[in-house]
Amino acid sequence: MNATNASRGTWGIRLLIRLLSITLGVLLFWLLGFLVNDIESLRGPDYQTIEAKHLDSSLVERKEKLLAEIADLDRQITNKREEQRLAGDSSQNLQRTINQLLDIQKMSMEKDISLADSDRENISASLKHFLESQRKYQELNETLASLTTEKSLLDEERIQLEKKIEEARKPAREEHAKLMEAHRLRLAFMQLAVLLPLLAVATYLLFRKRGSIYYPMFLAFGGACLIKVGLVIHEYFPSRYFKYLFTLALILAVGRILIYLIHVVVYPKREWLAHKYREAYERFLCPICDYPIRTGPRKFLYWTRRTVHKVLPYNESTGNEEPYVCPSCGTSLFEVCTSCQRVRHSLLGHCEHCGAVKTLE
Repeated sequence: MNATNASRGTWGIRLLIRLLSITLGVLLFWLLGFLVNDIESLRGPDYQTIEAKHLDSSLVERKEKLLAEIADLDRQITNKREEQRLAGDSSQNLQRTINQLLDIQKMSMEKDISLADSDRENISASLKHFLESQRKYQELNETLASLTTEKSLLDEERIQLEKKIEEARKPAREEHAKLMEAHRLRLAFMQLAVLLPLLAVATYLLFRKRGSIYYPMFLAFGGACLIKVGLVIHEYFPSRYFKYLFTLALILAVGRILIYLIHVVVYPKREWLAHKYREAYERFLCPICDYPIRTGPRKFLYWTRRTVHKVLPYNESTGNEEPYVCPSCGTSLFEVCTSCQRVRHSLLGHCEHCGAVKTLE
């Protein structure tokens, strides 16, 4: 028994083969992904090194020093404002105390009563503290104004310095972008240098080993390689180029499939012919022109491809079998077997009576 006529196994085995083929394809896709990721892990150009060539380090140091000074001034301003707030609160409390003492002095004068020495001392001390608090508040105000002015000058210097640094960084960024683009293309070519030969091998196996019993494995391998190549091209190449590559690949694939189908029709293989003839005989239709095979119990019946299984054949003995030629196209459909001399199917590979083999043309 040759490979073409070998048992195809039960439907459960065939389903398991398909599931395992898909699983194999996924595992191969993962394996190719690990390989691609290892290539992607190669380090690219270092921006800090490139920036150091274009940027004066003294500018960066001066900027860092300015930022530290500005931060220190911010802390001083915050502290002085807190002191000023406390001094203002103290002045307000002293002012209320003085007002209360003055009210007491006024009431005493109206009643012609002299103030006690302690009250006079309290008024004098409160007034002295109030004036001291006001003086301190004013000094803090002046200090805050000075610190704010100093900070403004430093901020202005920082802004000018950042403009210089930004101008110096432009060529560094441009050089880094060019080097990164070259690095990305290098990674893409390295990945494709690994994937494309694998895809070529898979394509060769798919087209040269169609009849192999291991074809599902080749199909899983080819599918994994094709998907991974497409993802790499989509990731590294600009979309305006990728759409042309993708469309061209689709055109080539569709064209190749179309050529294959044309060859199947014009130059059919024996396996395909055997399958086509077997289906036609099952429907009692000529395998060449689809004309009904009117012989035996179906000689006087009518049917089509859709109604063939609904038509009950005439209950008559089939012992009077005889050779039969399609009246429409002239193809011999039943002939005498050269081995057992009984009538057999002309276009099938084996005689149903003795099993004699006939080579299909």
